[in-house]
Amino acid sequence: MFSYEVFAFNPTAFVPSGKILSKMTIYPIHTGNFKLDGGAMFGVVPKGLWERTNPADEKNLCTWAMRSLLIEDGNRLILIDTGIGDKQSEKFFSHYYLHGDHSLDTSLAALGFNRNDITDVFLTHLHFDHVGGAVQWNKDRTGYEPAFKNATYWTNARHWKWATEPNAREKASFLKENILPLEESGQLKFIEASEDAHRIDTGLGFDAFVVNGHTDAQMCPILEYKGKTVVFMADLLPSTGHIPLPYVMGYDTRPLITLDERKRIFTEAAEKGYHLFLEHDAYNEVCTLQMTEKGPRLLDNGRLDHFM
Repeated sequence: MFSYEVFAFNPTAFVPSGKILSKMTIYPIHTGNFKLDGGAMFGVVPKGLWERTNPADEKNLCTWAMRSLLIEDGNRLILIDTGIGDKQSEKFFSHYYLHGDHSLDTSLAALGFNRNDITDVFLTHLHFDHVGGAVQWNKDRTGYEPAFKNATYWTNARHWKWATEPNAREKASFLKENILPLEESGQLKFIEASEDAHRIDTGLGFDAFVVNGHTDAQMCPILEYKGKTVVFMADLLPSTGHIPLPYVMGYDTRPLITLDERKRIFTEAAEKGYHLFLEHDAYNEVCTLQMTEKGPRLLDNGRLDHFM
């Protein structure tokens, strides 16, 4: 077994390319689209309701984005989540119908960066569509290696244990080849997230909400940016179609906990004007909420630069 220390922000870290970065800038990183069953994505909500925002194809599949976020902050270049990657088998990918014009590499290149520039990879959780791009085949395809050779990878010990000792329901989402090579590389570090934590300091220049309904100890980064609060919602809010509180994914392991977490965080977001960054919404990068008689509802949505 490996043991790890909890590491804090290191202001002396440099981007491998040698470029000196400016004050914080954030960029959406589109890594491609995939398809998932609409019923699974909306749980007990009838199709007649959810298809108004997320139309399904003839197989009942809806298109979803895999949208990461890049943070350029001082001497650090931090990537939040990595998409599904490209190392799985053809049979595996046949279930998810990958499509679209974007990839992790082309999105980074469009901003003048490449994988070697990334100093930190923050993983909200270790399901394959969030961590798959963190690991790649080695040169001769005899094994796996981190896809970001100069980066430190960040998760937390609670979620790591949950993912490496998976329950039967989530086992298909926690793939060993996406996870164990990070431990073996020595590039993996843990952020402290106690069982009763709701909000933590990640040590990376931002806080995160800790939520446990979708999977244990998922982390949703909270960024203070241009005088506004941007929250990377991961799977707590996959899309604007999921805003009504009961619209909980069928994938969530503890839906009643998700319901409580959504009520608490959505209410705070509406009252304080948070900008919610959407990882899986195929049409919108960001949304804002307002409180109504029916609870939190959509106020505005669109591209990140629409709000910033």
